[in-house]
Amino acid sequence: MTDPDPAVLGQLRQIVGAQRVLTDADSLAQFGCDWTRVYTPNPVAVVLPGSIEEVQDVVRLAAREQLAIVPSGGRTGLSAGAVACKGELVIALDRLNTLADFNAVDRTVRCGAGVVTEQLQQYALEQDLFYPVDFASSGSSQIGGNISTNAGGIKVIRHGMTRDWVAGLKVVTGTGELLDLNRGLVKNNAGYDLRQLVIGAEGTLGIVVEATMRLSRQPHNLAVLVLGVPDMTAIMSVLSAYQGSMELSAFEFFSELALQKVIEHQGLQRPFETPAQYYALLEFEQPDDAAMEQAMTLFEHCMEQGWVLDGVVSQSVAQAESLWRLREDISETISRWTPYKNDISTVISRVPDFLVEVEAVVNDNYPDFEIVWFGHIGDGNVHLNILKPDELPMDKFQQRCGEVSKWVFDIVQRYEGSISAEHGVGLLKKDYLHYSRSETEIAIMRQIKLAFDPAGIMNPGKVFDV
Repeated sequence: MTDPDPAVLGQLRQIVGAQRVLTDADSLAQFGCDWTRVYTPNPVAVVLPGSIEEVQDVVRLAAREQLAIVPSGGRTGLSAGAVACKGELVIALDRLNTLADFNAVDRTVRCGAGVVTEQLQQYALEQDLFYPVDFASSGSSQIGGNISTNAGGIKVIRHGMTRDWVAGLKVVTGTGELLDLNRGLVKNNAGYDLRQLVIGAEGTLGIVVEATMRLSRQPHNLAVLVLGVPDMTAIMSVLSAYQGSMELSAFEFFSELALQKVIEHQGLQRPFETPAQYYALLEFEQPDDAAMEQAMTLFEHCMEQGWVLDGVVSQSVAQAESLWRLREDISETISRWTPYKNDISTVISRVPDFLVEVEAVVNDNYPDFEIVWFGHIGDGNVHLNILKPDELPMDKFQQRCGEVSKWVFDIVQRYEGSISAEHGVGLLKKDYLHYSRSETEIAIMRQIKLAFDPAGIMNPGKVFDV
């Protein structure tokens, strides 16, 4: 453990209150890590400010003392972007959790960074509106963290990423200044959009403290269709057929092994008896009977073409939720094996060939490992999960997976894809950033960071080394 400076701790207590500065071992372990569980947390202390002004004062103190800062939200990240393992000060935004200034005309609401995603979703429902960014960790992830990682999830094919829903942003820079960006405007071409630079920057440019979030109309009578398909090429044919005639709100996929794991550990039932190599999950609105009739016509067409082996469609809200669990419960189910995750993407049309190449490399080099595939294939994003055998030590497991990651990322680079479609870079992927970004791009990123954070205290060591 890093020994805290008593004088600095005293000043922190003066800013946020004595009870809001945590140095006990349990708190340091809780707030110093995220879901990666690869690095040992070792923050010097944790502070929980209760206002934007307190965040500013803490940052100014840290800048004077050259004390590195790690912003902390729900800590559900999967790239170690919120890990404090080198004596950093953790600034946890949990107390900035208010929702205010709802505007029914603009369909916006002002959120503190600590507002939990599910809290915003529920608030939108109470206004007869909808917040569409959704994913498995919505019950614990926070809006500030979602913005800092540009969270995606299961509705991207229709509703886009988090950045598409941020109308305004308040950010505390590395000097303690408060930037009030865009202020909810729909059209604003007055210079650079600094808001979009901060979104997805993983806290390396500043701390998101407040956001004005856009809301949408509620979807009407959502239906879920789960299809068994023989291969990835068939999945893309199904996607093309349905998108040509209907607007989908989700198009997900998962492998047979993923389905087996979920059924075994979550007490769910197979959607149908016919086994398949892969499964596609489609969601669509059915405001009238014509929508379901069209979906069934397309299903029959896909069956005739050999793209689909079997399928089931939800007949109720409860059944739709149950079918969604086949996909959404995968991450929780496989977490017991501490999987090595690769979150990769390419353009949608190239996914089948891309996946074939990646799968060949993985299977050749991990013959003794279980490989679970799932993802948001409607937007070109697939998740490769290698399950750690119980008897294999974590360090050896990470080493073996890291070696083959380089070969996987060679394929990503050839397909002009991304090494991180939605999880961020953090600590886990910064050594591989050059597979997706050119030297010139990375150099410009460093210059941007210097402008926002001249002392280099904001989440240092994440994304790239300055």
